[in-house]
Amino acid sequence: MEALLESKAAALRRARLRAVRERDRSADGQFVFGVSTTGVYCRPSCPSRRARPEHVSFFDDGRGARLAGLRPCLRCRPDEPAGQGLCLCAEVLRTAELRPRERWGDAQLARAGFDPVRVRRAFRAEYGRTFQGLWRERRVALAKAGLEAGLGPEDAGSRAGFESESGLRAAFESVLARAPSRARGARLLHMARLASPLGPLTAAATEVGLCLLEFDAREPGASRSDSRLSELARRFAAAPVLAEVGRFEALALQLDQWFRGTRRRFDVPLDLAGTDFELSVWRRLLEIPYGETRSYGELARLVDRPRAARAVGRANARNPIAILVPCHRVVGAAGALTGYAAGLSRKQWLLEHEQAHSSGG
Repeated sequence: MEALLESKAAALRRARLRAVRERDRSADGQFVFGVSTTGVYCRPSCPSRRARPEHVSFFDDGRGARLAGLRPCLRCRPDEPAGQGLCLCAEVLRTAELRPRERWGDAQLARAGFDPVRVRRAFRAEYGRTFQGLWRERRVALAKAGLEAGLGPEDAGSRAGFESESGLRAAFESVLARAPSRARGARLLHMARLASPLGPLTAAATEVGLCLLEFDAREPGASRSDSRLSELARRFAAAPVLAEVGRFEALALQLDQWFRGTRRRFDVPLDLAGTDFELSVWRRLLEIPYGETRSYGELARLVDRPRAARAVGRANARNPIAILVPCHRVVGAAGALTGYAAGLSRKQWLLEHEQAHSSGG
């Protein structure tokens, strides 16, 4: 029994070291790690330089780390609830939408009750950009909506907080690569960040439907969602802009229900863009029942390409919409967990979650 407990403890330590090494945001909130050489404890996703494994210790929460004489990291703030930065971003955006004509500099943020330093840090961490830069895109989308509703450039620009037509023109050229007079037919790719128990998701939608739902990249410094957004923007010939707060409300509600185990199907409109072969694979993914799995070979047979298991695997990996188009339900021939861009730990969690909430689970 003692040997078994030691083996389990060693396996748990290896798993946690891997999460720390990969800066896995899905592990935030599950534990913190301390570094003996610095006297600091951090959340797993902390961007700080990694210490040698022999200098790392693990604690279930910050209280245990503080009792061991460690202090919280000032970069990742491990005592703040996971996802708090995303909540702050959403609150700032909601406030800005109520006052679109406001010039949202640090002074205005402070007058609205926000700490500009925390706002800057939260938007950098969650979006990789400043609030002001993202809000400028949102104002361009507001002005474009005004133009399409029949307003003239001056009225549409004023409604979106632009003080002059020259400022409106410069913003349109920067965001849409065209003048306001030519912007009525321009397509937009509306983007937002959504919270989940497995870490934030990047969502994007055309006017037709959802075209991207992707977990954060797990590698430090990676920006897979940014590259996928750019790819989709080219494919749809659309400009990525920050979405209005309510655009993804239905999706966020259905995701919350799914993660709680009270929903199995989604009715959010989709706008899938891919090759004919990729589309055929993704449509078959939609047919895999909740709580079940299919192998790559089975999926290849379903798309009438029985010898194309590898190509099916590549198409599966290219699926742009996580969870709703359930590529996590595809496994290796013997049920092995293979090939999930967001990380195998997330894939395992998703499968176990569905099995636990399926009929008889």
